[in-house]
Amino acid sequence: MAERRTTVDGLADAIMDGLKEYADLATDTVKDAVKDVSKTVKKDIQANAPKRTGRYKKSWAVKKTAESSNSLTMTVHSKDRYQIAHLLEHGHTKRGGGRVAGREHIAPAEERGNRELVQKIERGLRL
Repeated sequence: MAERRTTVDGLADAIMDGLKEYADLATDTVKDAVKDVSKTVKKDIQANAPKRTGRYKKSWAVKKTAESSNSLTMTVHSKDRYQIAHLLEHGHTKRGGGRVAGREHIAPAEERGNRELVQKIERGLRL
């Protein structure tokens, strides 16, 4: 960091400038981490998704839900096979009786994504 001289009267402005600079850096770091982790979660879900025809596995996508100057929300979702995501994750009853066991593939990817996001943000904010 460069050394700057300031007077006592300008101290508040100098501190605010430093804080704004750090806030911008932190915002960029967090947004980049969120984008990277959302793509990783999508790939993780696709890798562990049940595959019969492959349509469900290929249907996963990432979209930007909301973005403001200091936040970003990304959603990982199944574009056209969303109806069966819950059934495959948690299992369901069969038409003629009995039960189909669930195959967890969304929850583990979400947990790994949460841990990875925290790690990336912590690494990015270390100065």
